[in-house]
Amino acid sequence: MQEEFNQYLESAQEAALRGAAVLQEWRQKFRVREKGRFDLVTDADLASQRTIRQYLQERFPEHQFLGEEEGADTLRPRADSPPTWICDPLDGTTNYVHDCPLFAVSLGLLVAGELVVGVVYDPSRQEMFSAAKGMGAWLNGERIQTSSTSRLEEALLATGFPHDLRGHEDTLDWWCHFSLRARSLRRTGSTAINLAYVAAGRFDAYWGFDAHVWDVSGGVVLVREAGGVVTNCDGSSYDPFTPDGLATNGPLHPLMLAELKSGPKKSAPLPC
Repeated sequence: MQEEFNQYLESAQEAALRGAAVLQEWRQKFRVREKGRFDLVTDADLASQRTIRQYLQERFPEHQFLGEEEGADTLRPRADSPPTWICDPLDGTTNYVHDCPLFAVSLGLLVAGELVVGVVYDPSRQEMFSAAKGMGAWLNGERIQTSSTSRLEEALLATGFPHDLRGHEDTLDWWCHFSLRARSLRRTGSTAINLAYVAAGRFDAYWGFDAHVWDVSGGVVLVREAGGVVTNCDGSSYDPFTPDGLATNGPLHPLMLAELKSGPKKSAPLPC
């Protein structure tokens, strides 16, 4: 099985590199349109996904493919389904559109209902985060592990916001809540990068309420193989097909769960 996982991992890395090359080619010529208000999509991520899908289907014709673009079928694969590649060809689209170097290609492989391979590639920094079940987590060939931070007031936390905050104003309450309890907070605009940074010990924890399965599938394997913990925000076993998630270095997990269960303290409205 380890040899098989290694084959999957090498293929995922190659697919991510090919997808990233497409993104770089489109850098100066893409056209932007909107899937929905505040949710940008470009010709670049569509082309990237097609490239990734073609490569993986040539390598593994029996596998299924679930991608963010091109009307992906978001139904959960059955437990007896063939291995399913889950792809976000461009996580951090708004950053990409604005030439902000915080975006990534993310790939995960779901086998019998379990995520077993994960890759997050950041083309701006040429950083390849990769992991497979039982094989550890790696950054450009060097082993990585989560941090040892055990105090919330010493932690650097990350989170994500929905594309449109209207109707999700409680996101700002949570930002305020953790701002008063942690050393500092970051919002990169890419869930995949957030999770990769938790795995690498750059961030100590990540929480979010608005992710899709393609946002998290690569990063979840990274965090677990780096020694971290991933659950839903109520502490239950993690389900990548639900929108909420908590990923930590391990020592911070019970502390973060306690805060998430206690609820945010409502902030006073700012004067207009």
